Amino acid sequence: MIITGTLLAIPSRAQENRYERRARLHESAWQKIVPRYTKVQFAGSMAMLSVGTGWNYYRNHWETDILLGIVPRHASDRANVTLTLKQNYFPWSLDLGERFTFEPLACGVYVNFLFNRDFWGRQPNKYPSGYYWFSTRIRSHIYIGERITLKLNPNSSWHKSISFFYELSTCDLYLINAIGNRYLKPKDYLSLSFGVKLQYYKPRVIRGS
Repeated sequence: MIITGTLLAIPSRAQENRYERRARLHESAWQKIVPRYTKVQFAGSMAMLSVGTGWNYYRNHWETDILLGIVPRHASDRANVTLTLKQNYFPWSLDLGERFTFEPLACGVYVNFLFNRDFWGRQPNKYPSGYYWFSTRIRSHIYIGERITLKLNPNSSWHKSISFFYELSTCDLYLINAIGNRYLKPKDYLSLSFGVKLQYYKPRVIRGS
């Protein structure tokens, strides 16, 4: 009796290498888009409380945040939701012992969107042309601040570090009003906010940056 069957093709070493390279490329691309941290921020003219995620890169000097915020009903006629896109820059980082780092200057810009039909991005037709030259739904901000970071033990916590920060910010409309009205005080056009960042992936380092 003769038994016939099919032979399984055994991939060559070159094919395996191509597969491994392709797998590494896919993994590398995926790692680039996976968020690196979670951030919670209080105030800052973006919402009463904002929660989001983001990415840090270029030797941890740059961060990009996406935050969703809530404006409670007691601060308005009804509760509102906001979306904030934020770009942060940290030029220096100082080591304070083995577990702490301090960034004496944090600065950046962010754009805040308000999800409410009563507000608009472009002036409605019911108003005379040029009556409102600004958007009531979208605000652009600039800020400066500082941050201190505590490095956590990876054996006892799944977070890499926890950071505490504060920011002093102003928006485009407030800044224009401050320039044109000398009687305004800093408290009228500056906003103070506080936040916490939980880092759960090691920041991606790009050589040569």
